[in-house]
Amino acid sequence: MLDRNRQPQIAGPGYGQALSAEPYYEGAQSYSPYGRDYAAQDEGFNPLRLLFYVVQYRWLIVMMAMAGLVAGVIVTMMQTPKYQATTQLEVLVPSAKVFQDIEVVSENSDVRAFLTAREKLKSRALAQRVVFQLGLAERPDFLFPTPSFSLGNIVYRAFGISKSPSIQEKTPEEREAMAIKRVLDDLTVNLVTNTSLLSITFVDQKPKYASDVANQVAQSFIDQRVDQTSETSDLARQFIQEQVLQVKQKLQTSEEALVAYAKDAGITVTGNDKSLIGSNIEALNTALATAIQDRLDTGRVVDQIDKGRGASLGPVLESEGLQKLSEKLADLSGQYQQKLTILKPGFPEMQQLQLQIKELQRLYNNGVLAITDSLRLKYQEAQNKEADLRAKLAELEKQQVVFNDKNIKYTILKREVDSNRSQYDSLISKLNEVGVSSELKTQNAAIVDFASLPTIPYSPSLSLNLAIALALFMALSTSIIYVVELLNNTFTNPEQIEKELGLAMLGILPLVDDRELVASITDQKSGLSEAYRSLRTSLQFSGAEGAPRSLLVTSSEPSEGKSTTSFKLGQDFAALGAKVLLVDGDLRKPNLHRLFGLDNAIGLSNLLTNTVRKEDLAGIFRATKFPNVTVLTSGTIPPNPADLLSSPKMALIITNLGKRFDLIIIDAPPVVGLSDAPILSRLAEGTLMVISTNQVTRKSAKTALKRLRAAGANVIGAAMSKFSVNKFDHNYAYKYMNYEYYDYGTSTPKIEGKVDDGAGQPAHAKSSAFKRLARRLRSGVGSFVDRAKSAS
Repeated sequence: MLDRNRQPQIAGPGYGQALSAEPYYEGAQSYSPYGRDYAAQDEGFNPLRLLFYVVQYRWLIVMMAMAGLVAGVIVTMMQTPKYQATTQLEVLVPSAKVFQDIEVVSENSDVRAFLTAREKLKSRALAQRVVFQLGLAERPDFLFPTPSFSLGNIVYRAFGISKSPSIQEKTPEEREAMAIKRVLDDLTVNLVTNTSLLSITFVDQKPKYASDVANQVAQSFIDQRVDQTSETSDLARQFIQEQVLQVKQKLQTSEEALVAYAKDAGITVTGNDKSLIGSNIEALNTALATAIQDRLDTGRVVDQIDKGRGASLGPVLESEGLQKLSEKLADLSGQYQQKLTILKPGFPEMQQLQLQIKELQRLYNNGVLAITDSLRLKYQEAQNKEADLRAKLAELEKQQVVFNDKNIKYTILKREVDSNRSQYDSLISKLNEVGVSSELKTQNAAIVDFASLPTIPYSPSLSLNLAIALALFMALSTSIIYVVELLNNTFTNPEQIEKELGLAMLGILPLVDDRELVASITDQKSGLSEAYRSLRTSLQFSGAEGAPRSLLVTSSEPSEGKSTTSFKLGQDFAALGAKVLLVDGDLRKPNLHRLFGLDNAIGLSNLLTNTVRKEDLAGIFRATKFPNVTVLTSGTIPPNPADLLSSPKMALIITNLGKRFDLIIIDAPPVVGLSDAPILSRLAEGTLMVISTNQVTRKSAKTALKRLRAAGANVIGAAMSKFSVNKFDHNYAYKYMNYEYYDYGTSTPKIEGKVDDGAGQPAHAKSSAFKRLARRLRSGVGSFVDRAKSAS
């Protein structure tokens, strides 16, 4: 599988070609090794994921729900029971008006009347009337009610112990003000939709007060309106009578002035408010228009006569005598023409016919001339008539100008008469209305339904308080869960690594307890061993020519499992027959020699500093108990690891070793805070990042990847270590990838989580959320200590 000249037969998703070594920087997030755009992919709403969160934090949700129920019961016990009673009042809006002829005309109801009635029902004057009618100012239990919400209510409701202040401590005015305030505060008036009803609701700790006050408010409103209406009618009638007398006198005076002026000015008007001059001018205009039309019509006829077309005019053609002459003339002319064929014109008979024809022609021409002369006479008469009418119209127009000057004052006086008459008529109508309304004495409101004595308190409602408290505490638990998940900026599943870093996920390594780690690595049937073999397979297909000849294994922070990954990959590749060299490139905190059980007297640092003897060179490369696996330990810890690793000798060593071994795996130190890993990544053909679950922060991983790519590293992918799959976790979808599928041996114990089942531990310690939180705290403290040691 490590043959550089042999192409892979099967290319899994994301492993067909080597990833380019060009730096990605910010663009790395949008890179998709599987052909999916993780940056543009929207996770959206996932009900199953939400269900996993609910189950994961089930103990928190259950405790918050129980706390909400307890809080709801306590709040209910702290509230004083209240009773409410409702009275329905119908507002009778005036829907008719009385006119002079006692005709009743219906009108639409005015919504403003209902709103006005509602505000009057909530007025202080009405509340004062209610207090007086019921004597509420002398009732201690009404003036000094139990507090609506107090801790003392629990004792009161349990034992019935209460103490009310004495009314003797307050003056009558203070007691009345207190009673009025109570009535106004606990009174509610609402308009029933699409009706003329008002619902009057009063709330009190005593059921009798609730019903009595509600009924009395409605009755007091009716009595108040009746009194006000009666008083208003008397005052209005007296006022209108005075106004009628004044306006009547003004009307009489203005009419006398109008008549006197019209008599002096000689103004005569018709019944339709027009003067005689104006009426004559209108009639003359009509006659003149008719005369002009007649003159135009006869003028056209005379024009035809002047052009010699008189014989073709209508009056000529319609004349019976001329028609007969024309027929006889035509008959004689025909006879003459007929005889002319056989007789000469000089014959007596022919001459006689000619004389007859001439005579008839003369008579016909005389008839036409008589008709045309009459038409000319008619035209002359039309012209004379038009001229007479124009002259008369001009005369009347002059008179109209004089009349208009006189009519200005007349119009002013007449307008004043009309205004006074209109006022007089209106006042008479109102006086009649007031008189009729004062005699009717009708109510403008009626009680439809009296308030009954309530038997069950409407407040507090235990179910409502429990629902509100439960909703509030559930919202609080949701906020807590959201904040916890928001603060968790580590990687919890492979998709996050692919989306945030843009790296291909080459392997997922399950979480194994530290006490089980050695056994799991040794057992080839364990889930961890199978996961490493899957990682090995992915590495074989990571490049176009198979696995890289030199592979650098690093991580963002310490304790992410990179040394274990190097150790196990070396064994798995050697199992395929490849000669593998494991190089411990961590010259600050080496760990590879411990995994193989070797000493670290000499190693890579001695080789780089030429502090090893020639006879000891062969002993630097140590064979292990695993076939085809050779180890080059880190050696003596130098004071300047970065200088040694960046020297040309280090590159020369890697190049020469690449000719002797099929695969070189370099166990590098973490990237963040150190420069060793970026230096070594330039010497290796491929770099594998080990990212631990729920340990390394996303920002730290992004920074490490950016530093590696800036140094020119070819990061071929990532391996997710310490991946834990809990039954009540949204990572449960990876269960068969990391748990049951790998556990194909019936005798192999399951390696998910710790070996012990948590017997004897408290319930919160058994929950996955508590275990994950404790694991994060342990790893965080360990990482901090490791960084501190590395810095020192």
